[in-house]
Amino acid sequence: MSKKKPRQRKAAAQKQDGRPTLADGLGGDTLDQLKKAKLALLKTEKEEEERRLAQKAKERREREKTMSFGELLDQYGDKGSKY
Repeated sequence: MSKKKPRQRKAAAQKQDGRPTLADGLGGDTLDQLKKAKLALLKTEKEEEERRLAQKAKERREREKTMSFGELLDQYGDKGSKY
């Protein structure tokens, strides 16, 4: 059996090309601002998702408060324990 030669990765080959990247073209301050903006956007998206889930849970609890015992039994059935 012959051993296979390791293949060079494309990323390593691209860096050796010497072509400038977008990060090289942007100033350090601009790149830092973009990174901060990305983090802020991710944070706001996460907060919005948490707010949406909390609102959904609150609406479910409100619907369950107004349900009769029969409706709750139909919905949850035998999911509970015997005791």
